[in-house]
Amino acid sequence: MSELPTQSRANPTVAALLTWLIPGAGHLYMGRVRFGLLAFVLVEAVFGAGFLLSDGRTWEFLSVELRGPFATLLAPEAGHLGGWLAIKELRNFGPAYPRPFPEWMALGSMLMAAAGVMNACLMARAHLDARRTTLTPTSCDAGVATLAAFLVPGLGHLLQGRKRRAVMVAVLLIGFFVLGTLLAEGSNLSRERHFYYWSGQFFLGLPAALTELLAGHIAVTKEIAFVDVGLLFASLAGLLNVLAMLDVYAWGDDRAMGRDPVQARRLKHAEKRS
Repeated sequence: MSELPTQSRANPTVAALLTWLIPGAGHLYMGRVRFGLLAFVLVEAVFGAGFLLSDGRTWEFLSVELRGPFATLLAPEAGHLGGWLAIKELRNFGPAYPRPFPEWMALGSMLMAAAGVMNACLMARAHLDARRTTLTPTSCDAGVATLAAFLVPGLGHLLQGRKRRAVMVAVLLIGFFVLGTLLAEGSNLSRERHFYYWSGQFFLGLPAALTELLAGHIAVTKEIAFVDVGLLFASLAGLLNVLAMLDVYAWGDDRAMGRDPVQARRLKHAEKRS
């Protein structure tokens, strides 16, 4: 933290866009060399490990009729634009003929998706750091809390001392995911079957990822009566966690900028009423 200058002259939008393309580039642009290099190594290590384990074949999960030049921008990997472009250039949708997937395909796909979410959190942090004019001490870094909120629903709120909201978020979202998985009879735990629903579900973080890894690729041998409802609930759990992550970041942003988060929200509500 001591590397952060007392007055930033960086453009927040430029810092965020640079980070989107290359992890850590936004912080290098701001002069935070050590932080930028560390961020680059961490994000690219996760992405690289995923690429090696899956042979970069994530896009082959997408149904042929849905494939298009920008179809995969709705995948979590799009949070790391440089990585997304690398997959598109090196592998894209693979050859026309089918071939077996690598043994660790599921884990590799998850790691590349996780790298996208990590870089999205880093983008938000770069935008915040570029706007900060003083080094205001905070109880929890906004970027770290947002990433924690992704990994475990409610954890980001807990790190910020918002215990009641943390419990509400965890119970509600994990409950939605469990209900969806039961209704879909585990068929939601496969990116190969449900590319876009899985992308939404993935934002639930570790509960969704660990359940999928432990359950394996569940075979579907019959028609599942409530599969559509199950997919909807499981995906909705992840998408609602995105809103929870935004709430965590906004709270941390207010703290970092020297504002009282509670008072800031009261003022916004008062403005909407007037």
